[in-house]
Amino acid sequence: MKPVNACTLSTMCFLLLSGTAFSADVVSPVAPEVQQVTTDDGWQFTFAPYFWAAGMSGDTGVFGLPTVNIDADFGDIWDHLDFAAMAIGEARYGPYSIFADILYVKLSGESGTPRGILATEASVDAETFVGTLGAGYTILEDSQGRLDLVAGARVWSVDTTLSISGGLLGNRSRSDGDTWVDAVAGFKANYFLTPHIFLAGWGIVGGGGADIDWDVAGTVGYKFNDTISAVAGYRALGVDYSNDGFVFDVVQQGPILGVAIKF
Repeated sequence: MKPVNACTLSTMCFLLLSGTAFSADVVSPVAPEVQQVTTDDGWQFTFAPYFWAAGMSGDTGVFGLPTVNIDADFGDIWDHLDFAAMAIGEARYGPYSIFADILYVKLSGESGTPRGILATEASVDAETFVGTLGAGYTILEDSQGRLDLVAGARVWSVDTTLSISGGLLGNRSRSDGDTWVDAVAGFKANYFLTPHIFLAGWGIVGGGGADIDWDVAGTVGYKFNDTISAVAGYRALGVDYSNDGFVFDVVQQGPILGVAIKF
């Protein structure tokens, strides 16, 4: 079948500076902040909604219908995105941190099939929720940057409706979905090349319910002052899951662009 033109939203990210390391603020790529509060007992809290403009490629399927290949770049996002909500937060105490990342996307897409034998058209409607909860520990830190080891759990909940029309199979529509949990671990890091220019990124991989679950990103940023910074980079998030006819084997990837505001 011809790839269904569907895509998802996950990063035009608002990455904010979190924490202070002597003369330079250290960027936290896993917990971009819009609001930061430091309590008298040393705890530091960050929170941010964020956006990530990404395309989606891979295979999705439901029991009883052929697997459909999805292939769309991030430029198609506005044609197929129905709704998206994303937020991230972090609590830090010295070298210890706790973070949470929430992503919900609803998208749809359709196209014709290559030969029109089994079907002449296929469409996909998908709702995806991804929630990550983890903890980190700083193993390296100086006045220019920080390296954290992180580990946690990532919950996926996906509901897909696959519809086909025409051809030998006629008009058919089926809905299916599943929820699973993966254990994940990796690192996040940031480093100031100069008092104004910094690098930030992370790499996380795991599995459990899925055969593999991975998330990598790299950004470069410029700190204009203590309040405003700008970042640009790239992020990719992938998962390979199948169970009893339900298939969700996709990679979401796209550029990160944003303005960082510190309060």
